Amino acid sequence: MTTKTYLELSQDGGGAHKFYEVTVDGTVVSVRYGRIGAAGQTQTSTFATPQKAQAAAAKKIGEKVRKGYAPAVQGQRAPRSVTRRAVSSAPSTARAVAPVLWRFRTGSAAFGIHVDDERLWVGNQAGEVFTLGHTGEVLARYSLPDGVKCLVADDFWIYAGCDDGRVYDLSSKLPFAAYDIAADVDIFWLDIHEGVLNVADRSGRLTVIDHEDEYQWAQGGRGEHAWMVRADGDAVYYGDSRGVAAHAPEGGRELWHTPLEGGVLFGWQEDTSVYAGTGRRKVHRLAKRDGRTEAVYSCDSVVYSCATSPGGRFVFAGDSASSVYCFAEDGTRLWKLGTGGGSALSMQYRDERLYLVTTDGSLLCVDASEAAIAAAQDGDVPVAQDVKLAAALPTYAPATTVAAVDAVSSAPAGSIVVECVQEGGRTRVRVLTEGYDRGWNVQFPRAIREPGARYVVDALHSASGGFYRVRGDIRRLL
Repeated sequence: MTTKTYLELSQDGGGAHKFYEVTVDGTVVSVRYGRIGAAGQTQTSTFATPQKAQAAAAKKIGEKVRKGYAPAVQGQRAPRSVTRRAVSSAPSTARAVAPVLWRFRTGSAAFGIHVDDERLWVGNQAGEVFTLGHTGEVLARYSLPDGVKCLVADDFWIYAGCDDGRVYDLSSKLPFAAYDIAADVDIFWLDIHEGVLNVADRSGRLTVIDHEDEYQWAQGGRGEHAWMVRADGDAVYYGDSRGVAAHAPEGGRELWHTPLEGGVLFGWQEDTSVYAGTGRRKVHRLAKRDGRTEAVYSCDSVVYSCATSPGGRFVFAGDSASSVYCFAEDGTRLWKLGTGGGSALSMQYRDERLYLVTTDGSLLCVDASEAAIAAAQDGDVPVAQDVKLAAALPTYAPATTVAAVDAVSSAPAGSIVVECVQEGGRTRVRVLTEGYDRGWNVQFPRAIREPGARYVVDALHSASGGFYRVRGDIRRLL
């Protein structure tokens, strides 16, 4: 006999809007949860007897009812809309166009970008993430369940924050949900530093989650619409409609706050400074130590994005009028050029190339060398290569189940065995393979943790916080 209990928690004023469903089928208990109207995610556990399964289900249901959940009929309550960044993009007023070397059209407005030594990453509002080589060839395609708000890197791990309230790790062949943010949190931006996730949201709240996907602390800002969060070992730098603040990484105590006019729409950081692009057509460089204004970079329209060359020697900005700017460190404007492809919603500079993702869904590679810019100002620009998708391009979607191996010898050479254990009412993951610290926890997807289960992972890397991070694929050991 199968029984199903469906509960919802919906609050007025933009609060919680989520569901929790428990299904019991014999000795198997399945829990499905997430945003109302979404598929959510499912966790399944098996018990020794049907009676124990029923008791476990009753306990889960009771916990949720005590938190305010109530029985509901699935589908009667409408899903709450997820914020899509409302942006306009006017034609550029610049007299010349930037020297675009190549252009890749993703098919939907793009916000996320990351550039590293090996490849480029771009994510769009349709939930697609593409990887490309530095010369523009498309290497792979990821299909995520919802729109990509941003892409961030933490060492060589790459993460995508999506509209479904989850953060996906794209570092392995198959992406998986590394962090499951509360279903009522409408992600605007995020950053990850040494495994700790920092989330800025629509309501102006800053939420911090540790490497094991467990809540640490949250702090309300002085404004709302928080489009900026950056983090380092000293602080979390957060920007909203009222300005920029720095919070202590442990506990969230506010270290300083600098008011800015026009609202913060984008943020960037270097070693000693943070940069905030605003609705008042300026980029502000603030000292990380005390929030003091070090320089101001003036544009001609609302600033949608900004970036710097290493050390902040050059500062770049993209505005709402499809223009891109370059400034000297002291604030002197060096040039302004049209993008030729919409307004830049994110950007990153690397090795004399400026990479932009735009309102028309394009990833642009701009030659930002001094010679190329001088030629462009004289009207001499290259013909941009139009990058196409290969017919046989591999597409990777998040894994819904974990592949299994019947023995460690069946996994790739050098694989490592980890085990899920119960500790203080919580499920932890520890290393069994010799040569690793048995007392350290392993950062592991919450959705596939099952007490007593053993898994084989391709590689583990130690983090400064005293835990291990998985690199590569995860397989269940039978």
